[in-house]
Amino acid sequence: MNSAKGKVAEIELAPESHSPAAYKMFNRIVDWITSDRMQLINVTDRINEIVRKSGVREGIVHLQSLHTTTAVFLNEWQDALLHDVRGFLDDLVSRDSPWRHNDPQFSDCERKNADSHLRGMIMGQSLSLQVRNSAVLLGTWQSIILAEFDGPRSRSMSVQVSGI
Repeated sequence: MNSAKGKVAEIELAPESHSPAAYKMFNRIVDWITSDRMQLINVTDRINEIVRKSGVREGIVHLQSLHTTTAVFLNEWQDALLHDVRGFLDDLVSRDSPWRHNDPQFSDCERKNADSHLRGMIMGQSLSLQVRNSAVLLGTWQSIILAEFDGPRSRSMSVQVSGI
């Protein structure tokens, strides 16, 4: 069906078959141990390894941090830029502001990590990317980055790959 907004995708046929290719769903939980309060980790290779092992050639990979004080995002993995990202987040959300979450009068949280929650909220805890030819589709300079805002801690990310 063609329209001004695009074409509806057709179902690919499995090789030597007249039936649709089998749709697959592959799930993994991936763990990291962080070493700093704010840390950026390039997880691109590990995610691509999971996509390859999934057997999905064409589809979607959905990444979801399982923590409110971490984030997952795309950006260039370049030392000067990573330094700027850390500085930007420090300037945007000050650790020393009088956050209620850190005040025993209002909260029972002993970690005093309101800034970490706010940074995680701003950056986001999930990311969905295309899978093409059994790999994550990324632009020339794009890397998948896991951001730790309340470390050091043990962290987990759910990775779901779906497609054909």
